[in-house]
Formats: sequence, structure tokens, C-alpha cells
Amino acid sequence: QVQLVESGGGSVQAGGSLRLSCTASGYTYSHYCMGWFRQSPGKEREGVAVIDNDGSAKYGDSVRGRFTISRDNAENTLYLQMNSLKPEDTAMYYCAADSVPIWVCLPSYELASWGRGTPVTVSS
Repeated sequence: QVQLVESGGGSVQAGGSLRLSCTASGYTYSHYCMGWFRQSPGKEREGVAVIDNDGSAKYGDSVRGRFTISRDNAENTLYLQMNSLKPEDTAMYYCAADSVPIWVCLPSYELASWGRGTPVTVSS
């Protein structure tokens, strides 16, 4: 069974940085599409960034150029480095995983397994 545990969320001022981590277990991590998604109250869940098993990353329009997704297959860990944070980045951030073909590993694709989330608050 896939298990995902996020960490690293917190409160930061606008312009600051945070690094989220997601530790995975229960499956062959290196074979999976992994991603970060976020949701704030009253809004739909948004795809932030995904990375496929070849290390190719794709980003949502609102974070491209500010956030960087990466993965350490040896440590079964997914990361999201968030720089130049804005108040509109405030949300619950979720790690997700799925065994899907590379061509559907996209921020718009609904991955199958999810963590419980870690909160990020950016103040102005």
C-alpha cells in the first residue's frame, strides 16, 4: 500500500522560501509519477508540479520559475523548493503518486495516492 507523508510546511513572509518533503513507502518509488498539489479554502485543488520517473518536471503556470520539484529515488523522497513565495501560495500542500505512463504525468492529471498534506501560510 502506498504511503506518503509530507513535512516542511509552515509560515513565512512574502518573498521567503520553504522546502517541502514527502517520504514515500509501500511501492517501487522510482517507477512512479510524483507530484505536489495544493488547495486553499473555497478553491479547487491545483496541480503545482509533477516529476516522472525519468526526472522530467512539469509545473503549473502560477508557480513556474519560482518552485522546483525534485526527487531522490535512493531515499524515496520527493521535494518542493518554493522561492519568492506570495500570499496567494497559501494553501494545504499535498504529495501524490501514481504508476502512470510518462505522457500523463502532468499537473492536470489526478494521481491515485495522496498524503495528508502540510500547510503553508504566506503573509504579506
